Amino acid sequence: MSTESHLLYSQLPAIDRLLREPAIEPLVAQHGQTLIGELLRRLQAQAREAIKRQQRLPDWCGDWPQALAAELARQQRSALLPVFNLSGTVLHTNLGRALLAQPAMEAVASAMGAAVTLEYDLDGAGRGHRDRAVADLLCRLTGAEDACIVNNNAAAVLLMLAAVAPGKQVVVSRGELVEIGGAFRIPDVMRQAGCQLVEVGTTNRTHLKDYRNAIGEQTGLLMKVHTSNYSIQGFTAAVDEAELAQLGAELGIPTATDLGSGSLIDMAQYGLPAEPMPQRLLAAGVDLVTFSGDKLLGGPQAGIIVGKKALIARLQQHPLKRALRVGKITLAALEATLRLYQQPELLARELPTLRLLTRPQRAMQEMADRLLPALAPRYGAHFQLRAEPCWSQIGSGSLPVDRLPSYALTFAPLDGRGATLEALAERWRRLPQPVIGRISEGRLWLDLRCLEQEGALLEALNA
Repeated sequence: MSTESHLLYSQLPAIDRLLREPAIEPLVAQHGQTLIGELLRRLQAQAREAIKRQQRLPDWCGDWPQALAAELARQQRSALLPVFNLSGTVLHTNLGRALLAQPAMEAVASAMGAAVTLEYDLDGAGRGHRDRAVADLLCRLTGAEDACIVNNNAAAVLLMLAAVAPGKQVVVSRGELVEIGGAFRIPDVMRQAGCQLVEVGTTNRTHLKDYRNAIGEQTGLLMKVHTSNYSIQGFTAAVDEAELAQLGAELGIPTATDLGSGSLIDMAQYGLPAEPMPQRLLAAGVDLVTFSGDKLLGGPQAGIIVGKKALIARLQQHPLKRALRVGKITLAALEATLRLYQQPELLARELPTLRLLTRPQRAMQEMADRLLPALAPRYGAHFQLRAEPCWSQIGSGSLPVDRLPSYALTFAPLDGRGATLEALAERWRRLPQPVIGRISEGRLWLDLRCLEQEGALLEALNA
């Protein structure tokens, strides 16, 4: 070791000494000696590495308390940061999908801070069923005989297959063998559930006779999968649920539909593209229907199964149910969300997902017109700012070919360089509350459909 390096190492203060510094003692009292000591050792290691590689002390070594406070802030920064979702995708999987309504957030806070009647029957002071309250609510809303709740829709499909058709054949149209995000594939789920997939029809055309011809002694389930994340157009044919349910009833074979997104309301009444509704499929005779809680329903992540009481009982009794069940926080949020559907006149105002999906383009245009002159002084020297019409999407595999008219702020670099746009996008992603837009056509687009905190965005971008 050189004399210069030895001198630099000798300037590093001992941990014990730092812990006794007046400016650091309050941090020790607030956060504990274990954490603060660990952060100081981390800073010491960084300083030693700088001496080893650069033969100098880092600049922050002149103020260890300030460096410690900065390291503490970084260490305690949550990995789940609130962001401004200006991507143009309302139900953005990478950004957490549906925003919870205020009653759902209040229900979660209440359940988190107290003991609750999760599996406790107040009438008999015994053990009840954790799904019961939410299941009863789902039955009233959908007309189902019973319901079951698990942690997401993939789990709902897995449990349904494992409980209803173990070791048996499940008949599905080739045009419905979907793959969704995270490489979730229907054939793979079939194998994991211990079922044998039987494909019928072709990619673009499947007829009722295809199902009938595939049925044999080993057939355990007739299944349809809603192709919510892609669309086949042109020369097509598909069997509707009522036809399949009638065939199943005739031959004594249960039928099921995986809706994926699932909506409890007629989206068309709000000017949105229509989406299959669980209650309509149940009324058509389908035995089991699965759908998500955090997509069009607008609630927490959950997998919901509604249908015939005897089949739901098999799901509840299956060993997988315990592995896939949800906790009190999810149930509290889901129950509060479902109660909003009992007040349909207020739903477009109270449910954030529906509120954002139904925002008129004019409202976003007026917002863009307000934001544009406020941001121009900060960005006008390097970018051409414009307010432009654009198209939003629902997201999370829902209605992939349908778009919603929206409005955006766009930033085009005056130097014409893509690197300038990338640098701006990265800078915004590093804000205390990151701003997430999208780069397209040589511009950075901030789609305003999901923006409800106009002042907060203005403050963040002008900081």
